[in-house]
Amino acid sequence: MSQAPNATRTMSGGQAMAEMLKLHETGPMFGMGGFQLLPFYEACRALGVQHYLINDERCGAFAADAYARVTNKPGLVDGTLGPGATNLATGLAEAFNAGMPMVAIIGDANRQHAWKNMTQEARQFDVLRPLVKEAIRVEIISRIPEHFRRAFAVATSGRPGPVLIAVPEDIAHGEHDFDAADFWVDPGTLRAQARRFRPASEDLARAARLLAKAERPLILAGGGVHISEAQAALTAFAEAQGIPVAHTMSGKGAIACSHGLSAGVFGRYSRIANDLIAMSDCLLVVGCKLGEIATKRFTLMPSGVPIIHLDILPEEIGRTTRQDVALVGDAREGLLDLAVSLADAGQRRADWCAEVPKRMAVWRESARERLESIESPINVGRILHELNGVLRPQDVLVADGGFAAHWGALFYDTKQAGRGFVADRGFASIGYGVPGGIGAQLGVGKGRRVVSLTGDGGFNMSMGDLETARRVGAPLVACVFNNAASGYVKALQHAVFGPGNYQSSDLIEMDYAAIANAMGCQGIRVSDPAKLRGAIEAGLANTDTPTVLDIVVTRDPARMLPAADNRTLKVNKGDRPV
Repeated sequence: MSQAPNATRTMSGGQAMAEMLKLHETGPMFGMGGFQLLPFYEACRALGVQHYLINDERCGAFAADAYARVTNKPGLVDGTLGPGATNLATGLAEAFNAGMPMVAIIGDANRQHAWKNMTQEARQFDVLRPLVKEAIRVEIISRIPEHFRRAFAVATSGRPGPVLIAVPEDIAHGEHDFDAADFWVDPGTLRAQARRFRPASEDLARAARLLAKAERPLILAGGGVHISEAQAALTAFAEAQGIPVAHTMSGKGAIACSHGLSAGVFGRYSRIANDLIAMSDCLLVVGCKLGEIATKRFTLMPSGVPIIHLDILPEEIGRTTRQDVALVGDAREGLLDLAVSLADAGQRRADWCAEVPKRMAVWRESARERLESIESPINVGRILHELNGVLRPQDVLVADGGFAAHWGALFYDTKQAGRGFVADRGFASIGYGVPGGIGAQLGVGKGRRVVSLTGDGGFNMSMGDLETARRVGAPLVACVFNNAASGYVKALQHAVFGPGNYQSSDLIEMDYAAIANAMGCQGIRVSDPAKLRGAIEAGLANTDTPTVLDIVVTRDPARMLPAADNRTLKVNKGDRPV
């Protein structure tokens, strides 16, 4: 943006905000307007800044989160004073825990009348501050450009995360003679990963020595691989060194699931990865927090096995699990540096690598009953089997935070490296499926298709935003696991308290296909597993509207979870069984 020296531009605070978003080349913003931010909305219209009305601010934050996951550009969301702002809390917590770049703008009270019982006024800044990486309150209108640059820099650098900008009514509506020279952006902060840095050379040398002498090393990849865009570096490193790769739910796609070195998900659910962890003699953890799910509540990591932990956030290393070498830095740069430090060892570890396809074949045979099930109501494993057969390598599967994510993590196979599987595992809230599908579809564009998985409980929370999906042109395919229950909770009650002992976990039977059709979308109800593939293909063929596949799945709480038959599961006091 070229301006004459010392030129001034008179504009409202809202216009200055929109100008900074346009300069940052942002994607769509999701929100619901109110009086405080009206000048900002008008400026978005005038400047062509893409903004979409959402029907619920939480869904707006989820859509922004999913957009960030598939693009690495900051997701954008706004909320008006009071309930609009506080409704963002769950979505901001998701982005904060998952390390997703996001900028959230909230309207705030007119400072001349603040704390005089203003309509909808609350301590919203204090409510949201713990859920964001940084919270900025605009107190001086001339500092808007500076604050927005700061927000994007913080959101995209280090471990990315959401940044809150609170804009009082009088700032958004007020006018100021801005110095045109203040309207600039740092192109290095338009997307994550910004401000990359490398691990220390002496730590790299120690890690290289451990890996060089290991006979059965294993890589544990988390979602940080995607944030760093380190998939190619990881794949090349694993191939050159002959090291299998296991992944967390968020790390699926760090290496293609179809790759011969992919050991699948590890942790609470596992194909073969947990067994390989027990057999390994060195673990390289990359971009992974090693939290409860990944470590089976901190019981999975073997004692006496050297652990090298590469992470961009120093305080995460050693937080849950002892490590022998801490590599503090960007995942991609750290892997590239390690590769330089090591001679190729693929041939030396050929027998170790051969364990992966051999064991995976045995697992697939054991899972065949679920993957190819002909039972009715439908086994969820059969749904994932059909999705594996229909979806293309470039397509994206979004999974709601409940058991949809667990089934997807265990049974879905990405066919190329990259974030082809999007699950809201930062906060693991349900209700993500529809808005996450919207954000992902807008992020990847119409040339790629997005399918979302959600339970009926999660769909009930967000079905109103099918209207949003239809209006904004996001023809996602939403697969609803219709089991007339809050399935994850019911399965836990079955495991812990026994058959028949269920409380507040049943839902009334709903025809979600009929609801979708009434909303002007395509709705297809499926109760016969033989008709699943045709229904999925029909949904993907429809690029005019969203499609809802209302899939009648098993009602048996002993069969609702993907990896444990709760009828035989032993639960000890204090355990979380699944």
